[in-house]
Amino acid sequence: MLYCLHSEVFSSVLLKEENLSLSKDRLNLLSEHGSSKILLDITRGIEKESLRVTKSGTLSQNTHSKSLGSALTHPRITTDFSEALLEFITPPLTDVDEVIQILEDAHCYTYQNISDELLWTSSMPCQLNGDSNIPVGIYGSSNIGKMKHVYRVGLGHRYGKLMQTVAGIHYNFSVSDDMMDIFRKAEKSDLSLKDFKTKNYFSLIRNFRRHYWLLLYLFGSSPAVCRSFARNRRHSLMKFANDEHSLHLPYATSLRMSDLGYQSKKQADLVISYNSLDSYIKTLRSQLAKPFIDYELIGLKDSNKNYKQLNSNILQIENEFYSPIRPKRSSKTGQAPLRALSEEGVEYIEVRCIDLNPFLPIGIDRDQIDFMDLFLLTCLLSESLPSDQDEHTRILVNQKIMVEKGRSPNLMLHDADGMRSFKDWGKSIFQEMYVLANILDKKIQTKRYNKVLKKFEILIESPSLTPSGKILGAMKKSKKTFFQLAMDLSLKSRKYLQQREFGPEKIKEYTDMAIQSHKNQSIIEKADSMSFSKFLKKYYEQYDEKKL
Repeated sequence: MLYCLHSEVFSSVLLKEENLSLSKDRLNLLSEHGSSKILLDITRGIEKESLRVTKSGTLSQNTHSKSLGSALTHPRITTDFSEALLEFITPPLTDVDEVIQILEDAHCYTYQNISDELLWTSSMPCQLNGDSNIPVGIYGSSNIGKMKHVYRVGLGHRYGKLMQTVAGIHYNFSVSDDMMDIFRKAEKSDLSLKDFKTKNYFSLIRNFRRHYWLLLYLFGSSPAVCRSFARNRRHSLMKFANDEHSLHLPYATSLRMSDLGYQSKKQADLVISYNSLDSYIKTLRSQLAKPFIDYELIGLKDSNKNYKQLNSNILQIENEFYSPIRPKRSSKTGQAPLRALSEEGVEYIEVRCIDLNPFLPIGIDRDQIDFMDLFLLTCLLSESLPSDQDEHTRILVNQKIMVEKGRSPNLMLHDADGMRSFKDWGKSIFQEMYVLANILDKKIQTKRYNKVLKKFEILIESPSLTPSGKILGAMKKSKKTFFQLAMDLSLKSRKYLQQREFGPEKIKEYTDMAIQSHKNQSIIEKADSMSFSKFLKKYYEQYDEKKL
C-alpha cells in the first residue's frame, strides 16, 4: 500500500467551475500593446519513441547501432528503456517546420543504419515473447551511464519489462520571456521574472490536468493490442471480432494510458501537488525518500553484487513518477531534476500523454502541433484555481473513462458539480481556443489556426474519425489483425522516409554527430573519479530537505 499525501499541501478552496476561461485582461493587454505577435513566439521540442523490430515484426535483439552514435550523449538519437526502443529528440525551436524536418532527418539517418529492421509506428508493441527478450538500455561504463541502466533494470523488476516497450511522444512547450514579463509588469507582480514564470507554468499544468482527457480523445491511437502484450496479465480486453490474435476495447482511445499501458497501479495512491513549486517539490521529494516494502523485497543487488534497482523507495528518481505533464528545467549532468527546479524555477513543461499516430510517418504532424500549441496557450492564459484532493480523484477517474470508453455514445465525465457531457464540455474548450485562434490568424493574416480547430472539432461528433476509431475501422474493413495493420503502416512509413531527400550534407552532419557523441561519452567515462556507490550517495544527497 502506498501512502497518500494529505491536504496540508493542497488549497482548501473547492473548485466550483472547471471550465477553461481565457483571461480577458491578458488578451486585452496583448491587443492594447500590439504584442499579440509574442503569442507566436512559442518554443517547442519533441521527444518521439519507436521500437526497432525485425522484418517479421518481432522485437529486435540487436544492440543500439554504433553508427547511430552514443545513446548516452547523442543530442538527437538515443534509447529509452530498451536497446530496441529508440528515442528521437529535437532541440527546442520556434519554427514548427524545422522541428518536423529535424525529426524526419533523424528517422531517415536511422533507416540508413539499421539494416532491414523497421521502426514500429504504433504506440503498442509488436509480437513479444516475454520479459527475457526485452534488452535493457546500455549507456557505457561511466557512473551516469550506469545509473541510467540500473534505473531501467529497476523499472523492469518493479513493473515488468513489457510495460516499458510502450512508445509515445513527449511534447515540450514554453512561451517567451517577453510575454511573461508583459503580464508580470501589467499585473504589478512583486515576483521576479523567474518566479512569475514558475507560478504561471504551474497554472498551465493545473488547467492541463483538468482537461487533457480531450487530447486522449483526439489523439489517442491505441485502442487495440497484440494478444502477446497481455499474456499472463489481468485485463478486461476482449478479442476483436473473430480475431484470435488481437485484443481491444470497442470504445477505447489510448490503452497506452490505461493500467495495461504506461501507468502504474502501484502509484495510484501517490498524490503530487501542482499548486506551487514548493508544494510540488515537497510532495514529490517525500516519495523519493520513502521506502516501499514491495521494492525492499526485490533487494538492492543480486547474488553477483549487480544492482537490481537504484534504491527500494517508492520512486528511484523523479522520472519514475508517471504523470501526463511535468514541470521541467534543463539540468547539468548529474544534477537531480528537482534540484534544478528548486534553484532555477520552471523553464518549460513536458506533455507526456500523446500516442504515436500510426497513420503519420513520424507519429505527429503540423496540424497536431498547432492544436497542441493552441490548447497549451489556452491553459496558460486561462484562470487557474488551486487544486484539491477531490479534483485529483476526478482527474484520475476521467482519464480512466476516456482511455477505456472515450468514443462511447453520450459519454459523461466528472466535474466539481457532478456528471457532465463530454461533447458539451469539449465544445466549450474549443470555444475558448477559437478566441485565441482568431488573434493568431489575424496577426499572421491566415486562417490556419481556425482551420486546425475546425478539423479537430469535427471529431467530437464523429468518433470514427479519431485515430483510435480509424484503427479499429481499418482492422474491421481489411479483416487484418492489429499486428498486420501496424506492420503495414510501419512499412508505409519506411517507404516514405527512404524516398525522402536526404543528401550527402545531411548524411555527413549526422555521421559527424554520431562520431562526436562517442568521443563525448569517452570523455565522461575518463573523467569519473569515484565508485558507483559513492556516486549514488552523492547524487541522492541533492534531495536533502535542507537543499530543496
